[in-house]
Amino acid sequence: MTPSAPKGYLKRFKTSSLSTTRRTIGVSFARESLAPLAEIDDVIIERIRGNANDVAHLSIAANTEVKEAIFLSRSLGSTDTAELSRVRISLGIHSVATVIIENMGDTVLAEDLEISLAPGSNLTFVSLQEFDSKAVYTARHHAVIDKDATFKSITATVGGDVVRILPTVEFIAPGASAELLGVYFATTGQFFEHRMHVDHAVPNAKSRVNYKGALAGKDAHTVWIGDVLIRAVAEGTDTYELNRNLLLTDGARADSVPNLEIETGEIVGAGHASTTGRFDDEQLFYLMSRGISLEDARRLVVRGFFTEIIGQIGEEEVQERLMARIDAELERAGA
Repeated sequence: MTPSAPKGYLKRFKTSSLSTTRRTIGVSFARESLAPLAEIDDVIIERIRGNANDVAHLSIAANTEVKEAIFLSRSLGSTDTAELSRVRISLGIHSVATVIIENMGDTVLAEDLEISLAPGSNLTFVSLQEFDSKAVYTARHHAVIDKDATFKSITATVGGDVVRILPTVEFIAPGASAELLGVYFATTGQFFEHRMHVDHAVPNAKSRVNYKGALAGKDAHTVWIGDVLIRAVAEGTDTYELNRNLLLTDGARADSVPNLEIETGEIVGAGHASTTGRFDDEQLFYLMSRGISLEDARRLVVRGFFTEIIGQIGEEEVQERLMARIDAELERAGA
């Protein structure tokens, strides 16, 4: 069961502190008044939309290819007030960009983040939850994907007290593709939830979901739910979702629930898989037989487990920072 929000949550609030230092031709970042891209019945998102009037809008103009990653960094907040954030990322026709959002510090933050991909556009979207130990973060990351557009999302959650993220995808025209990747590492007392929803509402779209989690310490708890809906009109759909969890100590709990709802048999393929287990003793034995200590062997196995996804971020400094954070959390948990 998802923990209830802390007392006073969303009653006192301030607007988003998201900012960027990059200025590039064809790229703009400004506060605007924008209607939501999609409706939702999530009570927290409704509260955000009712109280946060402006949207931090990052816009990439049509036919613009941004060579370097655009970083959106959030300044430190506090835990005595709740911050409400509305963010929009828009890519014009045939534009290409990588956007990395960095969340750090201790804060209470609720966020409605929407992504609009015009026909033929290509976005790699990276969301980093590197919060300190008292942070509470709940968010919906919703992508609306048009004809022949490509969306790749990488979510990394390695900090915070309670983190709940809803990565969702809505296909609105054929030929589009989405890849949702993620890693999470929970230690003593932390609760991390990632709840996907991919809506195949048009023909000939492709989706892939691959999330990996590791847990160490008493009452470390993660929840992963992967919902994929293939509607009756979505002939030619190709989809697969995978979740793998690694339990490093006793007292940790990983819940994993993949779901497929298929309303047509005229599809390319649809499948899902979920595994939860402990260290592979053969891997540890192999490393230790070559003179590596048990502690270092465990660290190498965990690094190898996450490398498949973290390595796709494409920014070496970010990748090393995440791995260093995971190493530190692993040592702190005594795993």
